[in-house]
Amino acid sequence: MKKNPTVELKLPIIKDMELVATHTSDVISKHMQLSEDDTAEISMALIEACINAFEHSETKEEIYIHFIINDDNLTIKVIDKGKGFDASSIKLPNIDEKVGSSERKRGWGLMLMQELMDKVHFESDDSGTTLTMTKNKEKDE
Repeated sequence: MKKNPTVELKLPIIKDMELVATHTSDVISKHMQLSEDDTAEISMALIEACINAFEHSETKEEIYIHFIINDDNLTIKVIDKGKGFDASSIKLPNIDEKVGSSERKRGWGLMLMQELMDKVHFESDDSGTTLTMTKNKEKDE
């Protein structure tokens, strides 16, 4: 078996298809011997990333997910061929304003991904968006 394999998925925009991605991440996490907490955090971040790609990219096609397995970490790329967005226009929600208001309780995805993963980066233009998330493997002590 290749030492650091890459697993690639192509997911159509179908309800609950993000669950295919999380099932794959669970299998990869087990293969990498990641902790249960890390595995759960990866799944939650991946669900957010997929839902964002499905809802905001406005692509009618599919999204692509690459799981890049390394000795020290797992890198996940979620790629869409949608309309893209201006990263400077993204504003993190103000928790004090959201809680207790009638405002939609949306807009937490990026902040949640950043909290759950060790590194989150995205590139976006009018040909699509690539979100890259990395979870570092805990060092054995």
